[in-house]
Amino acid sequence: MGHSLIHNLQANIVAVATIFAIQALPAVAQQAATGDVPIERQKILKDPGVFGVFTIFKLRHEWNNVPSAKRKDAAVEVKKLIEKHRDIVLVDLYLTRGLEANSDFFLRVNAYDLVKAQIFMREFRSTTIGKNADVFEALAGVTKPLNYITKDKSPELNAALGSTAYTGDAPRYAIVIPVKKNAEWWNLPAEQRLKEMEAHTAPTLPYLVNVKRKLYHSTGLDDTDFITYFETNDLVAFNNLLISLASVPENKYHVRWGNPTTLGAILSPENVIKALSE
Repeated sequence: MGHSLIHNLQANIVAVATIFAIQALPAVAQQAATGDVPIERQKILKDPGVFGVFTIFKLRHEWNNVPSAKRKDAAVEVKKLIEKHRDIVLVDLYLTRGLEANSDFFLRVNAYDLVKAQIFMREFRSTTIGKNADVFEALAGVTKPLNYITKDKSPELNAALGSTAYTGDAPRYAIVIPVKKNAEWWNLPAEQRLKEMEAHTAPTLPYLVNVKRKLYHSTGLDDTDFITYFETNDLVAFNNLLISLASVPENKYHVRWGNPTTLGAILSPENVIKALSE
């Protein structure tokens, strides 16, 4: 009887502690912990504290030996898997075949809870196409508020960033570029890093009308520091943007910029799989 009372008391303490832990979380994290609110595309792509998992795949030669009907069914299989998880992760697929030598497609999975992204990717690897593909590269990061170009630290540039919106045609291409800084960068005084990032940001402003960009922070989560993700319909403008970034002093602190740089076409997940099944 005494053991039963102690067990019940311990269970109640754990339950109360769990409730308080969830209540102490920010609203976004509470949604992830309780699973109450379905994923909203526009919201999750703007929120901080969102994990992004990028996985780049190369199809094996055995894929060509899979019966044509089964390869075509793979598109439906992936579509059903995405539907199954649509309330907990946002999944995008991109076609790289014909543009890249080391990959055929890649996935970007956004989630408030990294475990949810991991579960999706684990189940994706069990699909027909997942079983016939090898991972060429995998990257993980998390979105955060601006570190440098904030209203307080750099008001003019912050205002310029806020007032310049993408006005080009719907993007047809996505580009992923991992970036790693050296130790010298992280040991610069905060004021110096701010100056370097202001010099980095200023030349990018003219390109914001035709290049969308998103930053994921990876330090401690991966072997890189940042995952830079871009969307555009104007690859010439994007090329000019990257040349501008290559010429700023802050670039000398990079020990990795790309390697790989991954270029893919933006298509619906179903159409990506269909294209790979032809």
